[in-house]
Amino acid sequence: MDTKKKRPFGWADRIGYAFGDFGNDFTFILSSMFLMKFYTDIMGVSAAIVGIMMMVARFVDAITDVTMGQIADRSPETAKGKFAPWLRRMCGPVAVASFLMYAIWLKNMPMTVKVIWMFATYLLWGSVCYTGINIPYGSMASAISAEPKDRASLSTWRSIGATLAGTAVGVILPMIVYYRDAAGRTKFNGEKMVIAAAVCSVLAVICYLLCYFLTTERVKIEAVEGKFSFVDLVKTTVANRSMIGIILAAWFLLIAQLTLGSMANYIYPFYFNNAGVISSTNLINTVVTLVLSVFATQLSMKIGRREVGIVSSLIGAAALIVAFVLRTRSVQTWLILYSICYIGLAMFNLIVWAMITDVIDDIEVKRGERRDGAVYSVYSFARKLGQAASSGVTGILLSAIGYTTITATSPSVVNGIYNITCLVPAIGFIGLALMLIFVYPLSKKKVEENARFLADKKQKQ
Repeated sequence: MDTKKKRPFGWADRIGYAFGDFGNDFTFILSSMFLMKFYTDIMGVSAAIVGIMMMVARFVDAITDVTMGQIADRSPETAKGKFAPWLRRMCGPVAVASFLMYAIWLKNMPMTVKVIWMFATYLLWGSVCYTGINIPYGSMASAISAEPKDRASLSTWRSIGATLAGTAVGVILPMIVYYRDAAGRTKFNGEKMVIAAAVCSVLAVICYLLCYFLTTERVKIEAVEGKFSFVDLVKTTVANRSMIGIILAAWFLLIAQLTLGSMANYIYPFYFNNAGVISSTNLINTVVTLVLSVFATQLSMKIGRREVGIVSSLIGAAALIVAFVLRTRSVQTWLILYSICYIGLAMFNLIVWAMITDVIDDIEVKRGERRDGAVYSVYSFARKLGQAASSGVTGILLSAIGYTTITATSPSVVNGIYNITCLVPAIGFIGLALMLIFVYPLSKKKVEENARFLADKKQKQ
């Protein structure tokens, strides 16, 4: 690993890298927030079937993520770098695949046709196209700078990009795709959802290209040669405690985060009878994240990323447990508790991507070789397992409490929706804290030791 002589790390890299996750989340947040709602309420597909589909897709991801990680690691160096060219190659396919998932033109087709289309387009988007752009994008952080502080800054700005996309999708779209019928009931508009999906696809392409042109890969990472060994990859994963720790932490994080996001489409229209609050919660997400981003990098460098993650996850769990005990009908009280919960979630999200580069460094220290793409692909797959678990559990639990478009306002279903929204994310936060405390070993001291070791190694080469 050599540092290439290029312009110093600066604001163009931070802003450009933020645009990368801005592009990612124009399709990812759209899917996590609205895809299940679209298929249950517009296409008439059972929530359990949608949840099962999302879980099945993750088994496909076990192949595609690892494959893309190997492709990224073995990609030759270009004038633009090793990973950035994939943003340009895949931005169009991922945008088109995302749009095709919202096929309202199949609404009156037989259920078999709708389910087959749902499976096919979801796999095309998530397991093929999104993987093809997200794995190289995540791996870029190690190539943009070798400095821990710069990587922490990239992690913060990546989260800012995701937050801005969350604002665009989560604040604006609910005001467009929801409406009240003549009886005053909150309804979901499928036609407007399709238009929104098309707009988000176009914006995703623009953001990916901005990331491509603004960022610079300075650290030359040699292409991996030789035959790929799946057994060796498994050994790298299983034998490294930091890798296992971050994988388990990611799994619990996404259970908390995505359950909160997907259940917003049920708790606000049916429990609080006010779908407009969805926009308010997403605005809260944006404000909290932007405020915390001001000092997230400095705090993580001073206290340690692992240590900040433990505290933030416990804050999130505590707020949701209080909400469950209070069982409030006041949307104002709920929003206060939700805001406290999101402080915990946002803080961890601001530092987690820097933790991945810490894991990559730790593996290089222990094994003497660097595998950015492979490590990031394994982590990406773990995140998708978290997505699947969240979607699958949410869909199955919604079916278990008897949710359909007909029963949505019955007292037992409404109470069940509240229980799911509080308890499942709380369990995710508690699991996250436990993984960081008992499994993930990269404390502030250890991260600094690894950085010094690798710096000395580079000087001796």
